[in-house]
Amino acid sequence: MRRSLKTKTLVLISNHVDSIYDDRWIDGVLHYTGMGTEGDQSLDFMQNKTLSESATNAVDVHLFEVFRAQEYVYAGPVVLIGTPYEETQPDRNGSDRRVWVFPIKPLQTDALPIDKAVVDASAEIKQRRAKRLTDAELLKRAQKAHRLPGQRVIEATQYDRNPWIAEYAKRRAAGKCDLCGAPAPFTAKDSSPYLENHHIVWLAKGGEDSAENTVALCPNCHRKMHVVDSDIDRAILLEKYRQ
Repeated sequence: MRRSLKTKTLVLISNHVDSIYDDRWIDGVLHYTGMGTEGDQSLDFMQNKTLSESATNAVDVHLFEVFRAQEYVYAGPVVLIGTPYEETQPDRNGSDRRVWVFPIKPLQTDALPIDKAVVDASAEIKQRRAKRLTDAELLKRAQKAHRLPGQRVIEATQYDRNPWIAEYAKRRAAGKCDLCGAPAPFTAKDSSPYLENHHIVWLAKGGEDSAENTVALCPNCHRKMHVVDSDIDRAILLEKYRQ
């Protein structure tokens, strides 16, 4: 939190990449963790007091979010819509402590949603951080985690895929995965072999929606291509139907 006495404003920063605070969106409300990185937090401490009294102290509150290091996304002005409450979160040393959480909501109902790719990027960073934890640290975090998942409105780019090309790729595969060669794992309700379409060069990376760039994969290989996307597998698929 940063306060300007001159402009009578309070700036909140919710860092979803590199922060010990457990901020989360639920039904359009950000549950924002107060100031203090070590030991129990106090509602009378610095800007915790400012935010808690923001309905009566004439201080305007503005929110920025961080999804990539050093990149601040302005979410607009916000207001405190409920009474701050306490919960347990780890401090910077990993020790349990009591923190204050402030339910705040954007004033702008027409604010633009955050790009899905940006949110996914921050989630991947957190997943990498989780992999570096010991089993004991991970168990402790899991046991303290909120059972109600956070949620937010995001903006995603939707590509219109040609249905004729998609069906042709599946027919061409003749019931076998274009990558591993195994038969489709089951049949769909229409009795056709279940395979999933995949663009070898992703549409998001400039790939064409063409027969040459579209293959039919079993669910396992399809997931592999999106998680690993190895140069070797991509080369195998590109060569398979090269004309």
